[in-house]
Amino acid sequence: MSKQEKAMTKDRLIGMKVIDADGNSAGTIKDIAFTVGKMGMTMIVETEKGEDIEVPWEQIQAAGDYVLLKPSTVQTQSFGAQPVAQPQQAQTQQPTCPTCGGPLTYIQQYQRWYCYKDKKYV
Repeated sequence: MSKQEKAMTKDRLIGMKVIDADGNSAGTIKDIAFTVGKMGMTMIVETEKGEDIEVPWEQIQAAGDYVLLKPSTVQTQSFGAQPVAQPQQAQTQQPTCPTCGGPLTYIQQYQRWYCYKDKKYV
């Protein structure tokens, strides 16, 4: 198993910050769950308003120092809120690399974030 394929334990994920594809804080992982009879896992994320939301495992782009979600329209619906009007500066904010802090680039072909400085996917 390569370093990128290393398993994430529940204990390591609980309490980890969740960042949406726009680089905004979506909350903190409260628990990991599954539904009997269905495939896949779900993260229970506590938002900054104290609400619990369910984020399907398929919506996770990467996990390291924090969990980065994939860009998606489902993501906005998952958080139970309509998109909030934000200042132009916040809308153009890119996620940063957890290793070097440099900007990440979303590679559509692979549906993953890439750090050109570290030359690796996160």
